[in-house]
Amino acid sequence: MSEPLLIVDGDNLAHRAYHSTPKTVTGKDGLGINAIVGFFSMLSRIVTEEKPRGVFVAWDTLGIDTYRNELWPPYQTGRIFEDSIRTQLNMLPDICRAFSMGVGKQAGYEADDVMASAVVAECAAGGSCLLLTTDRDSYQLVTDCVTVLTPQRGTRELARIGPLQVVEYFGILPEQVPDFKALSGDSSDKIPGLPGIGPKTAAGMLLKAGTLENALKDWTKPEQVELAMKFREVARMRPEVAVTLPDGPPNWQAGAEALRLLGADNLATRLSAIS
Repeated sequence: MSEPLLIVDGDNLAHRAYHSTPKTVTGKDGLGINAIVGFFSMLSRIVTEEKPRGVFVAWDTLGIDTYRNELWPPYQTGRIFEDSIRTQLNMLPDICRAFSMGVGKQAGYEADDVMASAVVAECAAGGSCLLLTTDRDSYQLVTDCVTVLTPQRGTRELARIGPLQVVEYFGILPEQVPDFKALSGDSSDKIPGLPGIGPKTAAGMLLKAGTLENALKDWTKPEQVELAMKFREVARMRPEVAVTLPDGPPNWQAGAEALRLLGADNLATRLSAIS
C-alpha cells in the first residue's frame, strides 16, 4: 500500500471544530451542527491534501468509565461538555460511516486505544499511518511508518511529528512517552507524576536509565514507585480493540447526502464536488 491510512482522533477534531465554528451554525429544526460542519470542513481539506488510501476515525464512548479511571480515579475528572457538543459527538460516528470511513468505538476504551489498534492493524498489513490529533500521548505510536499530523497556530500547514521530532520535543524516544508521563505527570489528564520531577529531569532519567523500572530501581519510597507504574499504565495506549479498516477513500457524494439531511446544504454541495 503506497498511500498511508489517515487515522483521526474523532473527539479531538470534533472539539476543535466545535470551538472554532460559530454556534450560530444550525441545521433543520434549529439543531446545532457547528461541530459537524467544522469537522467535515477540516477533515475534507486534509484528505484532499494528503490523499490517504482511506480514513479511519476513532471515538471515545461518552459517559462510560474506562480502565484508566479504574486505575486512577482522578483521571480526566472535571471535564464538562455542553449539551450541544455531546449531541453532535453522538451523531458524528454514523455520519462518518455514511462517508464510507472506518469507525472505531468501544466501551471501556478511549479513542487513543482505538487509534493504537488501527495503527497495529495497518502496519501489520504492510501499510503506513498518518495520525490526525493534537494529543501528544499519540507520540508513543510514532515510528518510521507512523507520523502524527497536528495543527499549528497561525498557519494552515500541519506539523509532521516523526521519531526525530519526538526526541526534539520531549528529549526521549517515542516508546518512552508513557514512562515520561509517569515521572513528570500530565496536568490535563490529572496525572500528578512523582514529587520534584519535571519534564527535564524525567527526560534525563530515562536517557540514562532507558526504562521506568531502571530509573526507579534505587528509589527509596516504594509507594511512589508503585504509583509511577500505575501512572504508566494510565498513559500507555492499549491496542486491544477489534477494528475494521476502510478499503478505499471516502465516498464524498454519499456523505454529502447525509449532511444535506441535517440541513448542512452548503457544505454538502461543496463536498459532493470532490472527485
